[in-house]
Amino acid sequence: MMTVFNKTNVAWMISIVMLLVCGSNLNAQHLYSKLQNPITASFLKNNLSKTSPRLVLNKDIEKKLKQKLKTDPIVQNVYKGMKQNAEAIFELPIINLDIPLEERSQNNQLDISRDLLHRISMLAMVYRIEKDPRMLARINEEVIAACNFPTWNPKHFLDVGEMSLGIALAVDWVGKDLPASTVKLAKKALIEKGINPSWPENGEDPKWAYGHNNWNQVCNGGMVAAAIVVAEEAPELAAKTIYRAIDGMANALDEYGPDGVYPEGATYWRYGTSFSVVTASIFESAFGTDFGILEYPGFKESALFRVLSDSPMGLFYNFGDCGDNSGENGDITLAWFASKTGNKTFFEKEKFMRPYEEMGELSRLMGPALVWMSQYEEESETTVPSAWAGNGANPVAFFTGGENDPNKFYFGGKGGRGNISHGNMDAGSFVFELDGVRWSMDLGKNKHYGVIERTGFNLWDRCQDCERWKLINKNNFGHSTLSVNNQLHIVDGKASIVDFKDGAFPEVTLDMSPIFEGQLESATRRFVKSSPRSLLIEDDIVLSEDTELITWQLMTQADVEIVDGGAILTQDGKSLKLENLSHPGYSISVISLNPPPFYLDTKKDNLKRLEIRIPAWTVEGMATKISVRLSGE
Repeated sequence: MMTVFNKTNVAWMISIVMLLVCGSNLNAQHLYSKLQNPITASFLKNNLSKTSPRLVLNKDIEKKLKQKLKTDPIVQNVYKGMKQNAEAIFELPIINLDIPLEERSQNNQLDISRDLLHRISMLAMVYRIEKDPRMLARINEEVIAACNFPTWNPKHFLDVGEMSLGIALAVDWVGKDLPASTVKLAKKALIEKGINPSWPENGEDPKWAYGHNNWNQVCNGGMVAAAIVVAEEAPELAAKTIYRAIDGMANALDEYGPDGVYPEGATYWRYGTSFSVVTASIFESAFGTDFGILEYPGFKESALFRVLSDSPMGLFYNFGDCGDNSGENGDITLAWFASKTGNKTFFEKEKFMRPYEEMGELSRLMGPALVWMSQYEEESETTVPSAWAGNGANPVAFFTGGENDPNKFYFGGKGGRGNISHGNMDAGSFVFELDGVRWSMDLGKNKHYGVIERTGFNLWDRCQDCERWKLINKNNFGHSTLSVNNQLHIVDGKASIVDFKDGAFPEVTLDMSPIFEGQLESATRRFVKSSPRSLLIEDDIVLSEDTELITWQLMTQADVEIVDGGAILTQDGKSLKLENLSHPGYSISVISLNPPPFYLDTKKDNLKRLEIRIPAWTVEGMATKISVRLSGE
């Protein structure tokens, strides 16, 4: 076909060349799309709602919320839980900086900022509904105390982001009833301790502003809320802060593309995404538009990724630094997606109807979440696919047995690379459940970050030789994957999904070659749901001259009996057969990991690594296939 060149073609090609040449140096160049961003001081003056509330709530939204509080049992139940939380705050001292460090605490003010946001979320919502003067008085005390902190700890800007959102909600939701001196103090603090520190004196944007992880979402969200609250007092500062936030947020939203996989996993999906949807809600209530957040490529689809990350046992597919389970009180971030789509699949009704007396401490974003629940109107229910794969920075695939599966079949497997935010050397790893038992496991999050940090251990750098990889849940030796020559995976090598087939017997294939650069010539890993009660794992490997040993690994807490051709795993009264189909003469090795190999590793009862070790000298023709089947008895 002949190509016709015209001015449009030429301009387009020039722009592509400029993007390739300069894109890495331009914050505003985004992979998939850009958000609408008309923000200027003039735009704020002409388009920002003139009356409060305007953060998440506005007059019309609040009217609907109050109607639902009279008629909707779910909204009523969650609100009762919020009232219970609000009353519990009166048993606590006013927010302060002298709160003793808990074991889980990090060396920052993040826990304090989150506590303040929780207090305001509960107290301010209850006050708006009931006008209880006790709630107002306590909000006043909390705001004064927090605004008189010397700083909000800008060196760890997450602390500032969450604190700013809390103070902004207090001013916006109840400011008309607070003393004028408190509102003045709060707005001054939002500028001097919130927004101004986000603009470094050297003129450079802070890393989080255009980052690609949850810091972008949390910090920009807090800055948006603060800027809207002080827009009349500091219009130019507010405008440039909101403009930067919208521009920078696209980098974080890029990470959801193309299919909705959140690279940091389900726990951090809940954290990062919750602040993105709060920001979208703030934009909608204040401007009447979310500037394109909901429709950003991959963002809406990420709700399905989150649903699929929850196994029949109620456990997450907990790759990366994820926690183990999704909790009992319902996912409030999913509720926002339900409110936008009407999709029943995203609305965890049963969890929201849990007796409010048993809910315990609710999410610090439950105030906004109550609004989203009040906006939900069921319109449809999407059948969750029994096989799904998503690409992106950290590709993931899921196979399930579908709804009401008597076998409770669940598989989650992944590619990716180690050097992403909260990443591990876990490419090729998988979790596998059958009969209500997790047979192949991911160790997930380590013991509390603060415990590790206080030893001086460098948990966060992700270079090839960084300390992070000493931890067994971070390196490849703590995952159900392959290792070669007893060496670490290549930290910046990425395993990609190269084939996926759905249907009754789905399969997914990963190209693992980049993570074994210099160790193997090539490697692919194929997972197949070979029956309703079995999973087949096939590894096609081409050795290089440097290959000495290939180790096939499976992480489990099951008891293990070695038998001819494999092993029998037993746990919780169930059993699973591991068949070494390709190398039946190679005995399974069992490596106990309790106690774990490193003193900072998390201890797990009965933890062990099963291994099939294949010396390179036994491989004929420099190529081999490892085939293992896991099947229920």
